[in-house]
Amino acid sequence: MPYLLLIGTRKGLFKATSDDRRAWEVSGPLKLDAESWTDMMGVYAVGVDPHSRRILAGAESSHFGPSVWYSDDLGATWSEPEERPIALPEDAEESFTRVWQFAFGDEPGTVYAGAEPHSLFRSTDGGEHFELVRPLWDHPHRKDWFPGAGGGAIHTIIPGKVAADGTDPRAMTVAMSTGGVYQTRDAGASWEPANKGVTTTFLPDEIPEYGQCVHKVSVGADGAFFLQNHHGVFRSEDPASGWEPIADGLPTDFGFAMVAHPHRPGAALNFPVISEACHIPPDHRLRPFRTEDAGGSWGAYDAGLPKEPYFGIVLRDGACTDGADDPGFYFGTRSGDVYATTDSDGRWHQVAAHLPDVLCVRAVEV
Repeated sequence: MPYLLLIGTRKGLFKATSDDRRAWEVSGPLKLDAESWTDMMGVYAVGVDPHSRRILAGAESSHFGPSVWYSDDLGATWSEPEERPIALPEDAEESFTRVWQFAFGDEPGTVYAGAEPHSLFRSTDGGEHFELVRPLWDHPHRKDWFPGAGGGAIHTIIPGKVAADGTDPRAMTVAMSTGGVYQTRDAGASWEPANKGVTTTFLPDEIPEYGQCVHKVSVGADGAFFLQNHHGVFRSEDPASGWEPIADGLPTDFGFAMVAHPHRPGAALNFPVISEACHIPPDHRLRPFRTEDAGGSWGAYDAGLPKEPYFGIVLRDGACTDGADDPGFYFGTRSGDVYATTDSDGRWHQVAAHLPDVLCVRAVEV
């Protein structure tokens, strides 16, 4: 099985394997714990460590609450740390709700978790124990960060990058709903907002310093950042200096997911949604859109997808790429359908149908 696709849903974790990324074998919901408390619970975050191939799943137990499970055999068996892996300290006066995102550092064993309420955690042992990144939690802006419709969480973590030019192990970009984009250049000791040019429709100031409801940020092959906002699609080579709108050519500027091409500069996929009040696809069509010129133009990228009316949308982590030399692209919808394609193919193939609501997908070449 050279390709593994992990599918987090509102009722458990599924996995799919394929040799050619056209025909897939799907199994699940996977049994994460012996008592099956998690089999039917939401899996909002999945990550695959590029160093060890350890899989992390941020899942919930109806009996014990949220936790992090891990697998060292590509999802065949699962373990949970003996002590709760993530928790807010007592003086935080808030409770940990769930993990929304995993990201991995250059050092083996380094894992970051973006969580709800707005918080960032760091692990140095592969995700078995996490510590709160306190300077971001204590940021003076945090009192003004508030939950969006999907909850108040850090949902994007980009280690090593704050601009298109180069990488730095002390740098990081995060994005949250609602709060915007924040960056550190000193290993998390201090954080600054990076939202110039990103608009709001729900605050008195159309372009505030912070407070934007960013839905997703993805980094392209040239290091530039693509951002899907709560109304608005943007691109930046240096977020601290500002963002430029690139929504012209899309049927709507609202959406949740954004996936940059891992190898082709300026290429990215977008998944439009009608509006903040109407969460269905424009024209009732399941149609991702693709740009090849950094958002200068967009075209429907829908070969192989249903032509009949469709009403399921793609959530913020419901789309991804596997990063292979011939990259695969994947997405799942709230109607439980999952599709995959490759650059060389350009035609979507159905991986699974009628699953529970798809919350997140992650794919790797194994």
